[in-house]
Amino acid sequence: MPFKTLDDLTDIAGKRVLVRVDLNVPMEDGHVTDATRIERVAPTITELSNRGAKVILLAHFGRPKGKVVPEMSLKPVARAVEEVLDHRVFFAADCIGETVAGPVAEMAGGDIVLVENLRFHAGEEANDVQFATALAALGDIYVNDAFSAAHRAHASTEALARLLPAYAGRAMQAELEALEKGLGNPAKPVAAIVGGAKVSTKIDLLENLVGRVDALVIGGGMANTFLAAKGVDVGRSLCEHDLADTANAILARAAQTGCAIVLPIDAVVAREFKAGAPSETVPVDKVPSDAMILDVGPATVAKVNGWISQARTLVWNGPLGAFEIEPFDAATIAAARHAAAETARGKLVSVAGGGDTVAALNKAGCAEKFSYISTAGGAFLEWMEGKTLPGVAALET
Repeated sequence: MPFKTLDDLTDIAGKRVLVRVDLNVPMEDGHVTDATRIERVAPTITELSNRGAKVILLAHFGRPKGKVVPEMSLKPVARAVEEVLDHRVFFAADCIGETVAGPVAEMAGGDIVLVENLRFHAGEEANDVQFATALAALGDIYVNDAFSAAHRAHASTEALARLLPAYAGRAMQAELEALEKGLGNPAKPVAAIVGGAKVSTKIDLLENLVGRVDALVIGGGMANTFLAAKGVDVGRSLCEHDLADTANAILARAAQTGCAIVLPIDAVVAREFKAGAPSETVPVDKVPSDAMILDVGPATVAKVNGWISQARTLVWNGPLGAFEIEPFDAATIAAARHAAAETARGKLVSVAGGGDTVAALNKAGCAEKFSYISTAGGAFLEWMEGKTLPGVAALET
């Protein structure tokens, strides 16, 4: 990989290491309700601390837009970080200036300090060099372990990496290595599953994938737009009829590149969108005019699973149906479990990401069986779209 990792760091005892982490965790009544993001960065923090480094954690929380918003302070998060690490975490009430310089100067090797929300300063999101220089004054080395923030050219993700010797943390390293196996240099054939409500939010993604994968499964409300573009009456289904030309252009591009587009051949339809609503399975060209498609049917699932079995690499972003409510989660769960089984057999490298996708795989009880699950949200999507991520590019040697 074209970047340095913690394996390249030597003699760091006593060195001040600035570690950019993602601590933008869900909170309720002043307590962290899901520590997953803290757990992801714990190995990097612990390794650096155990090697005698002075670890200074940089993070954002929420969108205070350059102003001090007390409800968005990272101070309550420091307690959760302590619990996950089982290590004392000091808190500094600012991220630049004397307020933080004092605590940093008093650090001993192995100590950990979490500084206040970077976004309390407008210079963070503006990628301001002066703000980045003030951050750099706190450290000797920079480590980025926040892939989820790597699609933003902010001071702590981009400018700072160019002011200090820069390295990828363990979570960043794992993410980039997994993504390289997913689309960078994948074992072929490669299949992709892309679902979600609207084509309009994933045009760049679809256009990138049809030139890079062997089969592209399109599910969710997006599939209705493609079906309608091909002349199929989708009844009252969610559908962007005004994007018919876009859908047809993507289909034409896929034909040129040899990418098989896998669309539903049967559908589970209902008259209302609610849990337990009466439903029936029909061929996609037999959708009643007063019904809506809420999931793909068993024949489509069999077709999707066939492509998963043929593939050696699977990249997944978005559910096949309205997985949030039963019984319209059936197809997504069935395909997820099949992909997990193929992964467990050593036949498939499976990489998935996106909030709905992770929720669906957890619901299917098989997230931990995938090769890699990205929790990076927007950064994962932009990577799938083939875009350069500033926070990653800044680490390249």
